[in-house]
Parts: sequence; structure tokens; C-alpha cells
Amino acid sequence: MQAYYHSIRFDAARCDGCMSCMRVCPTRAVRIRKGGAVMLEDRCIDCGECIRSCTRGAVVPLTGTLEDLSSFTYKVAIPSPALYAQFDPEVTPGMILDALKICGFDDAVSLSASCDAVAAATELFLDEYRGQYPLISSFCPSVVRLIQVQYPDLVEQLLPILTPREIAAREAKVKKEVDSGIDTERIGAVYITPCPAKMVSIVDHPGMDRSYLDSAVSIRDLYQILAAALAQSQERKDRAGDGETASGIAWAYLGALPMSVPAENSMSVAGLPNVIRILDDIEKGRLRRYSFVECHACPEGCVSGPLTIENPYVARARAIRLSGSLERAEAARSEQILRLYREGAFLMKQTIGARPHKPLDTDISRAIAKMKEKDRIRAGLPGIDCGACGAPTCEAFAEDLVEGETEAASCVFVRQQQVSELVERLGVLLKIHSGSGERPSVGVQQ
Repeated sequence: MQAYYHSIRFDAARCDGCMSCMRVCPTRAVRIRKGGAVMLEDRCIDCGECIRSCTRGAVVPLTGTLEDLSSFTYKVAIPSPALYAQFDPEVTPGMILDALKICGFDDAVSLSASCDAVAAATELFLDEYRGQYPLISSFCPSVVRLIQVQYPDLVEQLLPILTPREIAAREAKVKKEVDSGIDTERIGAVYITPCPAKMVSIVDHPGMDRSYLDSAVSIRDLYQILAAALAQSQERKDRAGDGETASGIAWAYLGALPMSVPAENSMSVAGLPNVIRILDDIEKGRLRRYSFVECHACPEGCVSGPLTIENPYVARARAIRLSGSLERAEAARSEQILRLYREGAFLMKQTIGARPHKPLDTDISRAIAKMKEKDRIRAGLPGIDCGACGAPTCEAFAEDLVEGETEAASCVFVRQQQVSELVERLGVLLKIHSGSGERPSVGVQQ
């Protein structure tokens, strides 16, 4: 089975087996075994829902650190627009870009220009696309993995356009190489991320041989250092220009892309339960009248990522207010954007493939037999999905049982039935032996 990189791990020392992570996992990728959480690696999509739910700090995001970048000659920070919404309105994007340089980066680059360019490229692609509708946005790594894991028939409907963060990293490296002569291999591009899934897209990027980004540092990890640097940034007169646009900031929350597609032909959806409902409908062919569906794993878009600091609703309001205070980029499809699009500068180089679950067995006949056994076991379970067995649903428990990963008695209802059957058998034995005047033996030595 193919191995997949994950940006989340469970800390056994902190986990108390409370099952909160298991209950919120959208792909049933968590089990509670021997009192602790265990990840099923072929199902995890690194959405970070387990991070939100865990009150013990037992779910650890595996993002990068500034120390990891010591091997690079030049380090460029590329902040998610969600970063700006973590601070009070009087803190401008320019202050934050400048503070990132105080924190140790050699440069900090706004994502807005790349957001606007990718939006234009998306609209060009939609104009020319003649395949199956609707196309599904591919900018949220967790949504892409969700489709790879649970909706393999829909991978061909993923938009094959590179993300703004990849475009920004590529352009920043090329520009620095031209300006200074530093080889791009010596330039480290770092995404300041609101979620762990961005780290996955760097290490194992679908549609690319290799990401242009070299690491991702979480907003949560950088926040205190950045807040301290902002005090210096506010005092400096050579503060970096904002370089932000209204549409660039709007990428941080739901409903920003693509702005030129008629509302009746596009749809925006956020939060994994809602995304799953929409993907179910797309899979059943119910939404073919739509040309484009924008999907965010996080409930309010990137401003509500699991590695952010601010209340997601406050952050969204700040992002909307900031976007409204900025000029909107010129819509167009400038000649430069059109030329770059024709040259393939915005397109993924590889087809995104499905990411299948581990099969019940590599031998087809044994796999069929296991499937029948799973269905038989499932039919005998109560179907209330209580989770007490350590699996999120009765169906998942039946599969784990067939796989040999658990025991039937792990289900409290099965155990209760087994005890009832034992008591009934003992009652029969007592009746039989009471008639003979003999004391029955029930296997307990006196």
C-alpha cells in the first residue's frame, strides 16, 4: 500500500482516549485503541478537525520552524491572507509584512497579486472547459485529499490550476535569482499557514513533481513572535508597502472565487460536513447545471483554520472589512496573464490521482469473503454508532473486526449479549443438575 505523508500526529502521553477526535473525523480515520487515539493513515486527509476538538493538546500539527530553514541563503515569507485577520484593524498588512522581516525572514511577499492572477487564470480555464461539470476548486489541500480518498470518480473534475501560494513562491524565487544571482535552490519560500494541510501539499503536492514552497510555519506558532515584532514595525519609517488588493484578501474567507462567474452558475461551500453533502450530490450527478464549486474544509474559510488564533467570526469580519477598504484589482485578463496562461504557467503538470483505501485483502476472493463477513457482522450490531468500541460507527467496527484489529467483545452490546447467553446456559445447567441432586460445575474451583 502506498505511504502518505501526514502533518498530524497523536501524542500518546497526553491522549486520554476521550473520543472527541474520533467523533469529528470526517473520513473515519481515527480509532481509540488501548486507551489512546490511533490514525488510519490511508483515510486521514489532514483537515485538522481533530486539533480543534482535542482539549488535551494531544493532536500535534507537524508544521515547520524557522530553524528548519537555516540551510537556505535567503528566506522569503509568504503569508496567507488569513494572517492579517488575526490582528486588530489598526495593524495593516504592510506592518505585518515588515514584522515578518524583523522575525528573521529576508523578505515577505504579499499573496494578493498571485490570488488575482490565479482568479483570472481560473476564469480563462472555465471559459474553455468542455468536460464534466461542475469543476471543483483545488486550492484547499484537505478537500483535494477528501476527493482522492472518498470520491475517486471526481478527481477528474478538480480544477488543474496551481494555487496562489505556489505561484507566489515560484515568482519570488525567480525574481530574487534575477536580482541577486542567488540560485533558486538556495532560496527558501515559507508559507505562513492557518492549517496543517498546507504542509502536506508542500511535501506531497498533487499535480506537481515538487512544490515551489519549502516549508510552512503555523500562524499559531509564529503569532507571539510576530506580535512582539509589530511594536518595532509600527515605529519604523521604512515599512513595506501593503501591496494588497480587495480580491486578494477575499481569498481568506468563503465566496471569493471566481468573482466573474455568474452567481447562478457557481457555488461556495465551507465546513467539511457541508462539503461532503455537496460532493455526494455531485457524485450522483445532481449539480451539473453549476460550472464551478468553491470548497473550503474550514467552516469560515481559511480565517477559521485550526492553526489560527482569533475567533473565526471575528477574523472573518476583519477580513471582510479590510477587503472593503482596499481597491479591487483590475479584472482582467491582462495580456501578460493571458500569455502566461497560454504558456501553461498556471496549470498543474500532472493529473491528480485517486488515493484508495487499503483493500480488505489483496486477493479478490478473500476480499469478497471478508466483505460478506463484514455485512453479516454489521447486521447483528445495534446500529447506534455509540463509539464505545473505539470505532466511530458500527460499520467501521465491523470492518475493524474483519481486519483483525479489534475483538467482538469490544462492543458493549455484543459483550452484554455474550453475558446474557452465558447466564442463560448456566440457568439451564442449574435446572438439569438440581433435578439430579448434583451440584453443577461451572468451571470455578472451590
